[in-house]
Amino acid sequence: MEPLLDSDKIKTTDKLYQQIHQINVEYYEFWKENTLLHWDFYLSIVLAVTPWLIWFLFRKKGSEGRLLLVGSFVVFITSWLDFLGVILGIWHYSGKVIPTIPSYIPWDFCLLPVLTMFFIQFKPDIHPFIKAIIYGAFISFIGEPLMEWIGLYTPGNWKNYYSFPIYIVIYFISFKISKINTFKTI
Repeated sequence: MEPLLDSDKIKTTDKLYQQIHQINVEYYEFWKENTLLHWDFYLSIVLAVTPWLIWFLFRKKGSEGRLLLVGSFVVFITSWLDFLGVILGIWHYSGKVIPTIPSYIPWDFCLLPVLTMFFIQFKPDIHPFIKAIIYGAFISFIGEPLMEWIGLYTPGNWKNYYSFPIYIVIYFISFKISKINTFKTI
């Protein structure tokens, strides 16, 4: 069967994907020799497991489903934005748990969703705008610089204050999701 796409376009795309594959192979070899079973690898494992253990112990009982929905949203949006940042060359990570996508598992799948869930369940009477500013400031001006200082996160042209409004929006959407009252029994 003959493809509908132009054969030159398919060949060019194939050539580009072969180059991407080769870079991934090279990065895997680098990761295997320089990250796997080194201190930064173990730190990343701790950063991936610890937030979920803490959440399990201190979560608001009876609200797990609602909080996990919020956490899932945060995983989805932050991993997508993180992937874009890495692909566009805006930042990159070292000490990865696995040398593939997602960009950095402890940040996107553990630290950010668990922190968001805790912010939502802790002091729920505080105005969400105040909590969003604190959330955005904490991640942008403490979390990111700390990860950079450790060496796990390397921003290129990215500045921490670019992240601040993004995290505020992520928190607001997460807060709105946490207030959804349309859950029915299946």
